[in-house]
Amino acid sequence: MSQTLAAAAVPAAEPTAGVAAVLPVGPELSAPDRSAFTAMLVAGREASQRLAAAPTQVKNSALRGIAQVLRDNTDDIIAANQLDLAAGAANGLSAGLIDRLTLTGARIAALADAVGDIEQLTDPVGEVIRGSSLPNGVKISQVRVPFGVVGVIYEARPNVTVDIAALALKSGNAAVLRGGSAAANSNRVLVDLIQQALMTAGLPAASVQTIDGFGRAGATSLMQARGQVDVLIPRGSAGLIQAVVTQSMVPVIETGAGVVHIFLDDSANADWARDIVHNAKVQRPSVCNAVETVLVHEAAAERLLPGVLKKLAESGVTIHGDAAVRALFPAAVPATDDDWATEYMSLDLAVAVVADLDAAISHIRRYSTGHTESIITNDIVNAERFLNEVDSAAVMVNASTRFTDGGEFGFGAEVGISTQKLHARGPMGLPELTSTKWIVRGTGQVRL
Repeated sequence: MSQTLAAAAVPAAEPTAGVAAVLPVGPELSAPDRSAFTAMLVAGREASQRLAAAPTQVKNSALRGIAQVLRDNTDDIIAANQLDLAAGAANGLSAGLIDRLTLTGARIAALADAVGDIEQLTDPVGEVIRGSSLPNGVKISQVRVPFGVVGVIYEARPNVTVDIAALALKSGNAAVLRGGSAAANSNRVLVDLIQQALMTAGLPAASVQTIDGFGRAGATSLMQARGQVDVLIPRGSAGLIQAVVTQSMVPVIETGAGVVHIFLDDSANADWARDIVHNAKVQRPSVCNAVETVLVHEAAAERLLPGVLKKLAESGVTIHGDAAVRALFPAAVPATDDDWATEYMSLDLAVAVVADLDAAISHIRRYSTGHTESIITNDIVNAERFLNEVDSAAVMVNASTRFTDGGEFGFGAEVGISTQKLHARGPMGLPELTSTKWIVRGTGQVRL
């Protein structure tokens, strides 16, 4: 692969400097492209039918193959990724997106390990959810079945290419991926490798396909492919997600931006507060489970904030503070109303002093995106109130928000983190990529 990599490099045809540049809205496909696009969806539908009936051992064989080709071709993947990183830097891609775009040897090894973890998980297809027998002897059961064809639109995240492919495969779904121009070279190589592993295992290459070659028009067509694509999942910026949610004709599972909060209660352990907030902001600031706003009880502000903010500042974090915060930490910059609703994805943090737990919950209800919130406290009553009254996909006590992650939750990887309230909420693993059907077995009964 490496000898042809440079020649096959995909140019960054679309600007990627800001959110608007990566929205999936685009022109209509030309007639030839429309024909080719439709052919890919037809192939994906046929592949999904093969996958739905594939034995677990065949799917697991393909997963082992995917993990192996990732390890065997790490240098080629990194070379392709370097082309994307260079184009991203030239196009002014933000530091947060550059971090998400970057693939290193360690990150590729972690992706391969995650694929191996998915192989070890229980196959959800055919699982009986519930069942009963009617008085007349008719037996009824509800079982898990694949969605069929899953479309995913994302930006600057080549790790998603691997995560989605592996989860879709294990759950019996075909995947149609739109990874965007920012990661086009990385995604092309990854999909080629995944398809090699699929064919080696006896499964169709069309089980995992990329439509990046069709540009934004391909993303628009994917959103309009109702009846050809069963479900669409967006992952990325708030702008991208909202564009898909509001414009798609295909049913959407909404993943959400992460305006994530930590509340430091008046009883909070100072060491826990300092270390948890630091981890939640600094460990990887570009991801959706990184904390973006810290609220602190006014009775504990003088005790907690100096230590918390000093450690953050030492790690390069810019504090956007209200007047009470700036009085305690003069290095903070003034917070604006926009800061409370901002997903920074950078070493920036909004901090406010609030009157009490009620005020903290009120603030969270106003500004939260419903992703993850955490309270640091030694008061069991306040902990339970926070858990019960904060309505987000993940709510925590005395733990870093960075734990809201499919790998950390034992899913191997994740499709995304759903912030809606339908069948999937929070980190989405294998079961969330399935629907159900009812199976009825009779022996000649008729309804009276």
